[in-house]
Amino acid sequence: MSSRYTRGADEIVATPTGSILMEIHDLLFTAFGPQNWWPAETDLEMMIGAILTQNTSWNNVEKAIQNLKEKNLVSIKGLSDTPAPILAEYIRPAGYYNLKVRRLKNLISLIQDKHDGDLNSLLSLDTETIRKELLSVKGIGLETADSMILYAAGRALFVVDTYTHRILSRHGLIEEEAGYFEVQMLFMDTLPHDVELFKEFHALLVKTGKDFCRRKPLCPDCPLEKVNREA
Repeated sequence: MSSRYTRGADEIVATPTGSILMEIHDLLFTAFGPQNWWPAETDLEMMIGAILTQNTSWNNVEKAIQNLKEKNLVSIKGLSDTPAPILAEYIRPAGYYNLKVRRLKNLISLIQDKHDGDLNSLLSLDTETIRKELLSVKGIGLETADSMILYAAGRALFVVDTYTHRILSRHGLIEEEAGYFEVQMLFMDTLPHDVELFKEFHALLVKTGKDFCRRKPLCPDCPLEKVNREA
């Protein structure tokens, strides 16, 4: 599986850490198959989902997005024109709806004020500029911004979340106190900068974290138990 991924025209130079990470990827891919993540019809829908999924399950997010779709509000104009209290009711299933509606409005304001309502204008910027602009939006942090950059803008930037940190820590690849950028660079420095690889790997780690690498881990049945024994 790993041989299909390249950085530019050259194969990635093998490193011990890169080999372990690709072993983890391959074990998870064999166990779970493709995750088809992020499940969204448009870039804007993906970005809405990235905000709504904060501190809630994806099932709840799906209900909220479906409400927006039924009202034809998955658009810059729709989200902008709809009063916050009404919009909050539509996204209520996602939880923290008053907070999240403000974050959605903040994102839409950025797109309108700096890009004349053209999302493609934002997503066509260089990666660091996109990240800088997204992080300027109140309520959007590194994980949410990088998710948008990877899945909506299609840039090879690895997304780090709680599951990623937990899995790598338990397998001795990072220290427990490792910060976001340290964990991110572990992937960026040792793996091919391949958008599809990063998408799939991130999704596989999320599934593993939800199903097995919980706060109280279920190690015996985890696909990564082999890696555990060799660590």
